[in-house]
Amino acid sequence: MSENECLIEASVEDVFAVLTDGWSYAAWVVGASRIRDVDPPWPEAGGRIHHSVGAWPFLLDDTTVSMEYEPLRRLRLQIRAWPVGAGEVEFRATETAGGCRLVMTEKAVSGPAALLPSAVADMMLHRRNSEALRRLKLLAEKPS
Repeated sequence: MSENECLIEASVEDVFAVLTDGWSYAAWVVGASRIRDVDPPWPEAGGRIHHSVGAWPFLLDDTTVSMEYEPLRRLRLQIRAWPVGAGEVEFRATETAGGCRLVMTEKAVSGPAALLPSAVADMMLHRRNSEALRRLKLLAEKPS
């Protein structure tokens, strides 16, 4: 399992505004190229983001499902990006003196990515998720 942490100079509310805006998903999730739809009750459990991964003309349509949502504290997702596989991602936020500490954990649960040695999978996820958090940070810290 890969774990990344990011200190964001924005309120937990601002961070969760980005995390829970399904339409902004492609702006910060590495690999997501477009959002096709966001189903209610997103971000509540059972809500779905219909997204595509890749670049035209090689786009693959898939979904991300909210598994658990605790407003301003936690969001757990089931992600799919076939043919790579499926995984589970969790975001946990805590308020800090300077803003928000956001921890992102991800593990591959099925498909080819789940067959990789854990050290290799974790290294790849860690690098990708570091970039995703960098992008999310930029969006959350953006002046209103």
